[in-house]
Amino acid sequence: MAAVALLVLALFDAHTALAQDRGPQRFSYVSGADLYHNICQGCHMPDAKGAAGAGAYPALAANRHLQAPLYPVGVVMSGRRAMPSFGEMLTDEQIAAVVNFVRTSFGNKYKDKVTPEMVTVLRPR
Repeated sequence: MAAVALLVLALFDAHTALAQDRGPQRFSYVSGADLYHNICQGCHMPDAKGAAGAGAYPALAANRHLQAPLYPVGVVMSGRRAMPSFGEMLTDEQIAAVVNFVRTSFGNKYKDKVTPEMVTVLRPR
């Protein structure tokens, strides 16, 4: 539970910084596993099976929506429904890393890799 509380505080601080026009806060994690475990699992759970309660957090485990590699890139970058946007907090390399991690973990077996260059193309100009 302490890890979830720390994650909530980190996200709150990052969003507050954006709202105060101080510029985006960047996460320093590099590997997809580190990014998932330090950012994503707070909502999607350590086993990526999602959760329901105050909100609905979809399961990423064995998720057929991850088949199209650019779909999760867009969701991570721009957000969707209750999921916040992480596009200004993560680099192209970090987005590619966390998407590749999720697409090859938790029962997902999608082998085609997302590259940082693919993420760059989707960034708003």
